[in-house]
Amino acid sequence: MNSISVRALLVRGMLAGLAAGVLALIVAYLLGEPHVDAAISFEEAHSHDHGGGEEPVSRTLQSTAGLATGVLVYGVALGGIASLAFCTALGRIGRFGPRATAALISLGALIAVYLVPFLKYPANPPSVGDPDTIGKRTALYFLMIALSVLLSVGTVILGKRLAPRLGNWNATVVAGAAFVVAVGLAYAFLPGVNELPDDFPAGLLWKFRLSALAMQLLLWTGFGLLFGHFAERLLTPRAGAQEEKARAAAPAG
Repeated sequence: MNSISVRALLVRGMLAGLAAGVLALIVAYLLGEPHVDAAISFEEAHSHDHGGGEEPVSRTLQSTAGLATGVLVYGVALGGIASLAFCTALGRIGRFGPRATAALISLGALIAVYLVPFLKYPANPPSVGDPDTIGKRTALYFLMIALSVLLSVGTVILGKRLAPRLGNWNATVVAGAAFVVAVGLAYAFLPGVNELPDDFPAGLLWKFRLSALAMQLLLWTGFGLLFGHFAERLLTPRAGAQEEKARAAAPAG
């Protein structure tokens, strides 16, 4: 794949990420923000510090412009990274076209970047947790993401090496089982984090986590569909266009 195609795919990936980010932003605002407000109200009602000063950034700004900036920048960044992964994977992970490859990249990213870390360190409302441990919690979460991505890449490599001996299906099953075992070991050895108050409403926590999961599902599904469409139009010439070029090149006769 030449540099022009890679550049064009990168631009399309970022645009697809931006569009998918808009969809995720709608879900985050409509489903996630009410639960964040409820969690903040719970924290304020149970806080023993009643003297707190004025917030440096208002809650209204956080839930509108702040949320939009964070989600859209996140979508553009991940769209660009995923498009580069697409350039690497196209033609190397099987006989898949641009749409199918984009769908596989999106599914793999959803699992490796979000779902696997989420199962170990699930999302909590921003107001929940000890502020003194936020650095440790953030480091553990990003460590889990890094491990998950590395294990995913290793799984693909293992599957390709086993395929000539075991066949595609058996190689996929063996590599997938190895991934599950490796992730299970990571879950076992990495420390857990549980800083939820004992009386925090379980229903509120569950709804917040579902809304966070829904946002990621919509983000990666939207990206996979949009980018697959863009990539196919760029990389797969239309049959009609090819016929027109053939007629133009044919000698008049």
